[in-house]
Amino acid sequence: MRRILSVVLIALLTMAPLSPAQSGVGSGQHKIQHILLISIDGMHAVDFLNCSRGTAGVNNGEPYCPNLAALANRGVDYLAASTSKPSDSFPGLMNIITGATPRTMGVYYDVAYDRSLDGPATTTGNGNPAAPCDATKPPTGYTTEYEEGIDFDQTLLNGGAPGASLTDGGIASIDTSKLDRDPKKGCAPVLPQDFVRTNTVFGIIHAAGGYTAWSDKHPAYSSVAGPGGKLDDFYSPEINSNVVPLPGVRTPAGASCATVRDPNADLTAWTNSFENIQCYDTLKVHAILNEIQGKNHLGTAKTKTPTIFGMNFQAVSVGQKLIENGVKGGYLDAAGTPGPSLFGEIQFVDQSIGEMTRKIHDRGLRESALIIITAKHGQSPVDPHAYDAVPGKTMNGLSPATLISNQLHAAMPPSEDPNGSGIGSTEDDVSLLWLTDPSYTDAAVTLLENNRAATGIGQIYYGPSLSLNYNTPGLPPKDPRTPDIIVTPNIGVTYTGSNKKLMEHGGFAHDDVNVMLLVSNPFLRPSIVSSPVETVQVAPTILQVLGLNPNALDGVRIEGTQALPDLQFRW
Repeated sequence: MRRILSVVLIALLTMAPLSPAQSGVGSGQHKIQHILLISIDGMHAVDFLNCSRGTAGVNNGEPYCPNLAALANRGVDYLAASTSKPSDSFPGLMNIITGATPRTMGVYYDVAYDRSLDGPATTTGNGNPAAPCDATKPPTGYTTEYEEGIDFDQTLLNGGAPGASLTDGGIASIDTSKLDRDPKKGCAPVLPQDFVRTNTVFGIIHAAGGYTAWSDKHPAYSSVAGPGGKLDDFYSPEINSNVVPLPGVRTPAGASCATVRDPNADLTAWTNSFENIQCYDTLKVHAILNEIQGKNHLGTAKTKTPTIFGMNFQAVSVGQKLIENGVKGGYLDAAGTPGPSLFGEIQFVDQSIGEMTRKIHDRGLRESALIIITAKHGQSPVDPHAYDAVPGKTMNGLSPATLISNQLHAAMPPSEDPNGSGIGSTEDDVSLLWLTDPSYTDAAVTLLENNRAATGIGQIYYGPSLSLNYNTPGLPPKDPRTPDIIVTPNIGVTYTGSNKKLMEHGGFAHDDVNVMLLVSNPFLRPSIVSSPVETVQVAPTILQVLGLNPNALDGVRIEGTQALPDLQFRW
């Protein structure tokens, strides 16, 4: 009987989440009580290598991210980390916090498609048209949108939330009439957190009694709570709003944002300027500093230092991609040597993280806080000579979706058709193709194969090659969200047609997916891991170090996701 009871007890301890009082790892006095999770969007592994060690031609060859380098001196640096495929911000973030890939969590892009949903009641700010929903009829299938277009007013920094202060809209900024509707649930709008099929570390930690907070670029990123989950503190100033003065805001270098720093830029979005984006990101940096002090994100109320909290930086991504009034960001060569604009953005992010680590130290949290720094996505191509946007120097204006729409007129759903009146297809340096019916797949693939040169196609995934890594597309019991075809172009080819960018993300190329991944704490044994890992492994690692069960994550159980290797604490 004792042996049976012992086996049962061990099984329960292995499977059940631990109580908050037991939260922590290892033995002894010092345990992890706080997770600070940072995404430096676009930050490649080579960017961190160059800035932490120095590279010829930049800063006299000296390192230029001393705060990040200091974290690496007491942490584990994963050189071969890979983010989600597709490498968009939305799946990239959900990959990090669910322990699941798109096949399981069901998130492919911020603008994607779902064959089981009907359209929104109101046309979105980006033009996803209103469409009928009838709970008594089969769904029509519709483009899904989880970005600025679902805000009440995407031109406002607070997203147009009723009664909100200048920067503070959050979930209240989401106009539910602009969300796709689920006919199986009486045509109820599908909120961002409910669109995700799997639970998240935020939801699990909150349910275990932890305090959860997150800051990001759109109100739609309330998705981090996951289905049935909750965020105690969520901050989401709209990044694609009009640029406005920010009284009382100063960047870490002391630049004032009380007036618009770069008034000659296109002021319809913060991402249109190398300077203005720093003011925007500083809003979220201030939120983190307030939360470290045990306050809410605006610093107006006393709460508690979160168990898990964090933010994304957009500055490096802007520094990589933007051409502003003839001034180019990006890199000088294929070795990842940053140009002056990108160099400035990396320094800004490093200084911001320095402010966070100093505040953590001042609050006496240095030993109990685990800092994880990674990126939702990379950016391609690093080599500035490889960029070729459609319509570009070789592509003659054809993207895969445009080609199919032009020659197989009935193959594209109306809300996906690039020649239609809707928001259009999902194409960056990847092309995700949802067809009106699977019967069009073979004809569409043949058309693409016959026009490889005109469309810059690198690889086509469909049929078995698609179902290997994703669920088989179609209506239930098949997967209503899986694209029928995924096209990855030749390196450097993008389908945006933009002449204001130098890079893009979304695809499967090395530069798209090989991102920085650093885990730091004073009690970690410093090491460098060169074997391949994935950002999807961050989620079970977070729960493991907090003393919670990684198997509580749906993605971990379904996909067998492992925690990151070589995290050895010296308690």
